[in-house]
Parts: sequence; C-alpha cells; structure tokens
Amino acid sequence: MTEFWESSFVENQMMWGYEPSDSAIFTKNFFLQKKVKDILIPGIGYGRNAKIFIDNGINVTGIEISKTAIDLARQNGLNISIFHGSVIDMPFDNKIYDGIFCYALIHLLNNNERGKFIKDCYNQLKPNGYMIFTTISKEAPMFGKGKQLGKDYFEIMEGVRMFFYDSDSIKQEFGKYGLVEFSEIVEPHKNAENKPPFKFIMIICKKNIIIASNWLIL
Repeated sequence: MTEFWESSFVENQMMWGYEPSDSAIFTKNFFLQKKVKDILIPGIGYGRNAKIFIDNGINVTGIEISKTAIDLARQNGLNISIFHGSVIDMPFDNKIYDGIFCYALIHLLNNNERGKFIKDCYNQLKPNGYMIFTTISKEAPMFGKGKQLGKDYFEIMEGVRMFFYDSDSIKQEFGKYGLVEFSEIVEPHKNAENKPPFKFIMIICKKNIIIASNWLIL
C-alpha cells in the first residue's frame, strides 16, 4: 500500500484539490460544539482536511504513509506534527486526544488491520472523547467490481483493496467502541464538479466513562 500511495501522490500531487471534504466541515462544527481542542488525523494526506480544524483553533497531529504527501503538506504551510508511517503501526506516541477524524481510509484495510486500527484509535482517545470515521459503503458504484477477496472485500483495481460497509458490519466492528450513530453523507467532487457525488457513511463513536463502586471504568 505504501508504494501505491507514494506513486499516486508523486504523479497526481494534490489530486483531490485543496477544499476540505463536507465530512471535515461537519466534523469541525461537531468538534467545536463539543469543545474538542486537540485531534489526531490518521491518513492526513497533504492536509486538505486538516486546515479547517487548524483555522478554527483546534490543534492537529497527523499520520501519513506517503512522504511526498507530507512534503506537499509542508509546502502548503502545515507546520504541524505529522508521523510518517502506516496507521496499522499505531500508536506513534503515548498522547491521548480529545478527538480523532479519519476520512476515507479505514475501508482500505483488511479485517485484522481494521480491528487493530479502531482499537488503537479508541485507546488514544481521552474519556468522553469522540472519533469520527468516513468510509465507503455497499451503496458505492464500485461495490462488487474487480476481484473478490472476502465478504464485501474487493480488489477494485491493482493495488486498491476496499471493504464495503453496511449497518451490520458497522455495528460489529464499532459496537464495542462507543458507537453513537452512523449516517449517509454525500461527498461532492469539489475539484471535478462534472463527476457525480459520492456516497459515504459517517460513523461517530464516543469514549464513555462509567463510575461504579469508586472504580473508573473506561
């Protein structure tokens, strides 16, 4: 996967433009409402979804697999901490965050990687912190295309493997990690308005705390 994304950023540079996704705009508003001040963005890319948080006073730390994407982020003025590596190697630090935002990444991982990634994100959340994932669903036009690797898991093109979520798999994978709600979100192609918008699912989880018998249970 490292080679695929590195070559993609080398060839296509800022391939999605520089406008933030609608998911990032929603999450920024949600985090501001919840007084979230310090967030982690796994798969930060060249930073198009990071700037809207920074501009609104939220501290951002990133993780990115592509060195070229990190270089592009620096060229675009993102002077923040970005760990170079794969999200499957989390954690990269011992810090815990008020919030985590992950856009269009988790569906690129296999079953074991997704399980570890969700758990690692949850472990880096503060009590009462929120994590928000935007992911592909079985409603996407690519579902069922290419080579099937497993249930709802396809190699849609060489080097690109995707797991397509539905309500059952969301509940199964996120249920024990404070799943609050999930809903469809339609993402326009802001740098290519002639393309039809894309249907994603936004998943919101909260790290709840329960006080019982003088013990703090996370």
